Amino acid sequence: MPATVHVRELAADDLVDAWELGRFAFGSDPQRPSQATAAVPGLTRYGAFDATGRLVGKAVDLHHDQWWSGRAVPAADVAGVAVAPEARGRGVARGMLTALLRGARERGAAVSALYPTVAAPYRACGWEAAGVLRAVDLTTAVLPRLRPDPRLTVRAGTPADLPAVAALYERVTRHRNGALTRRGELFDFFAADGALPGDALTLVEDGGDLVGYASWERGRGYGADSVLTVDEALATTADAARELVGVLGSWASVAPTLRLYPLDGDAVSTHLPLEAAREHKRDLWMHRPVDVVRAVAERGWPAYARGSVDFTLSDELADWNTGCWRLSVADGVGELTRTGGEADLRLDVRGFALLYAGAARARSVAEAGLLHAAGADPDALDLLGAGGPAQLLDYF
Repeated sequence: MPATVHVRELAADDLVDAWELGRFAFGSDPQRPSQATAAVPGLTRYGAFDATGRLVGKAVDLHHDQWWSGRAVPAADVAGVAVAPEARGRGVARGMLTALLRGARERGAAVSALYPTVAAPYRACGWEAAGVLRAVDLTTAVLPRLRPDPRLTVRAGTPADLPAVAALYERVTRHRNGALTRRGELFDFFAADGALPGDALTLVEDGGDLVGYASWERGRGYGADSVLTVDEALATTADAARELVGVLGSWASVAPTLRLYPLDGDAVSTHLPLEAAREHKRDLWMHRPVDVVRAVAERGWPAYARGSVDFTLSDELADWNTGCWRLSVADGVGELTRTGGEADLRLDVRGFALLYAGAARARSVAEAGLLHAAGADPDALDLLGAGGPAQLLDYF
């Protein structure tokens, strides 16, 4: 970072300038929303200032938690990174991200995710591509239409149903990897108005218990270009999933296209004709550890995973992660302890991110130049990725 740039947390007086910087960077609506300059719990805003005191960069640390095999892992999810055009290419973003990682570690974060507009600057800072948030389009008429199940009740949701919806979301996602918990001050702040997600909510109940839901946005018109956007459709039983898919299929006459964000291998996806899906949008997301000791200790590990492996890790931005480590996993618990000397397996922090998120096997990480085995068997580091690939459902 240039010596003339100073990074600190933004104060209330800085927020208008920060919003303007983001508006120019992302081409946002010039009408400033009230929350842009309001105090928001559950996030930390960082700014970079030049020698004259002018704001030339900003970044936000979102205090999320992510599910990893049944346990909530504290995260520093990064959003709103913007640098003034006159200051680009001068290390401003790197300086802000270094400060953000240090501050996130101090508040207890273990991992970090972000959606990049371009990957290269984040790779240079230790994040690596770990997955995509996909939106796909289906012709609504091809959805299977089954006779409604008389054992199930289908009804419109109300704000009073939101706690049950949140509980079902948690039941589906908590034993996966990467999904946000949707708990904490930040989510509570934005949920305080009690509004439904999207335009409406459809619920499926079995004996009064919620077993499936879909939140959706109707869009405009009813012609050939009309689209029904399903922000989320989750179910905990096959019967509920079939019922939801049938309800969505009923829109065929007025919304010929169904747009949705599938959760890989869940109950609803297994009842969709995904072979007929057309990809509408892909949002790449990237991951990295904030604190490798916490990242290993805080997450859940599959019961079948057992073993230990020594490796040396390098992390330029977060030097507390650099060193020689022993990973030990047993009985659903992992531990990372420092060891002396050097290990044969030498891992870059980007390789750690790929393995931790289950995005690549160790041999692939070695082929990418992010793991050097020095004659050792790289497969031993597959232990770090036990539990399957991570998937995000929230854009931030």
